[in-house]
Amino acid sequence: MSATPLRVAVAGVTGRMGRLIAEQVLAAPDLQLVAALAREGNAAVGSPLGDLRIAPDQPDQLGDAQVLIDFTRVNATLAHLESCQASGCAMVIGTTGFSAVEMARIHEAAQQLPILWAPNTSLGVAVVMELLRQAGQRLGPDYDVEIVEAHHRHKVDAPSGTALQMGEVVAAARGHALRDAAVLSREGQTGPRPRGAIGFAAVRGGAIIGDHQVMFCGEHEVIEIAHRSSSRAHYASGALAAARFVQRQRPGLYSMADVVAAMGSQAGAAR
Repeated sequence: MSATPLRVAVAGVTGRMGRLIAEQVLAAPDLQLVAALAREGNAAVGSPLGDLRIAPDQPDQLGDAQVLIDFTRVNATLAHLESCQASGCAMVIGTTGFSAVEMARIHEAAQQLPILWAPNTSLGVAVVMELLRQAGQRLGPDYDVEIVEAHHRHKVDAPSGTALQMGEVVAAARGHALRDAAVLSREGQTGPRPRGAIGFAAVRGGAIIGDHQVMFCGEHEVIEIAHRSSSRAHYASGALAAARFVQRQRPGLYSMADVVAAMGSQAGAAR
């Protein structure tokens, strides 16, 4: 007898990521799409998606979902957080741009729910984060760190959440907080580069899906660790892997690093 499919709700199904995630859920034999949500008033509300109809994004629309995948906007995600707390539904959050106060709200909810928050759900990016941690530990402050990211013209926050997470990983590996090292912009007579700074540059244009490059610049060499997306499909498949993972966990705040570690453990056990 086959296992009961994991019941999944997807928010923002009319967006680039939401639609792709919903389509992948519909195609996965171990998953069942039980709610497809769009902003109330969206012209797509009521239109078919698989065996469902797209529903208005309201607190009572999660149904019997076991996990909600949310790639929307900050205010919508925080509203979904309350709905999930009321229903006991786990969450995968791919939304970026949260303030410190808003992130504290997510941490608070994670005391009740298993929540996975990832600025980037690519499994490849999760591996890149581990490479950055190692580089940050082993390359000292004589190596200047610069992070360059590029996204499409419609992205509303900068630097990207992924770029900031990359900076946090490197900063932590060097024993300090990103807020003490980040240089988010440069203009005019900036003076010499501060020792230990982590610089950021953001490019916005066209239909660039998402490129990230971290440079460790020494006196005689430059080490580059980069990730470039050729489609959004890997973000969606990573989100599904995150949903499968987080629904099995105790309350807490998880990351894609936890997903990759669990997948590695499963692969090792299968050998």
